[in-house]
Amino acid sequence: MGISVRNEGGKVSANINVTPMVDVMLVLLIIFMVITPMLQNKVAIDMAQVDNAVAMPDADKEDAIVVAITRDGGVFLGQDKVATSELGRMVTEKLSDKPGKTIFIRADARAQYRAVEDAIDAVRTAGVEDVGLLTQKRAGNLAGSE
Repeated sequence: MGISVRNEGGKVSANINVTPMVDVMLVLLIIFMVITPMLQNKVAIDMAQVDNAVAMPDADKEDAIVVAITRDGGVFLGQDKVATSELGRMVTEKLSDKPGKTIFIRADARAQYRAVEDAIDAVRTAGVEDVGLLTQKRAGNLAGSE
């Protein structure tokens, strides 16, 4: 009777199979690409384009208070839709611990002037002194082309 010896060490492969790792990384990349636009605290608005836009870096900060006016006249404080009559009270609540802060207005280029004016009046009535109107810099200079 002989003893049979099994050669287990001969079947072991020292190569790393990276295919499953690449599959997981691609899935994670797709998930992050889909989720990232949803994380923005902005309402989708086509802002007015101007030639002499003034940079307002404070508007991009996390604690910035931004009022958005959509094309159909909807007023948003951050991501929350509010009535224009309630806007002043809500701004006052947000500014209770930060007096003297600038409120930023993002209005759609096709929004009615009346809706923008009412939102600014509501903010000013709440005691805000500094109101910033956000615009986009025009991509190309169309003034010189005729």
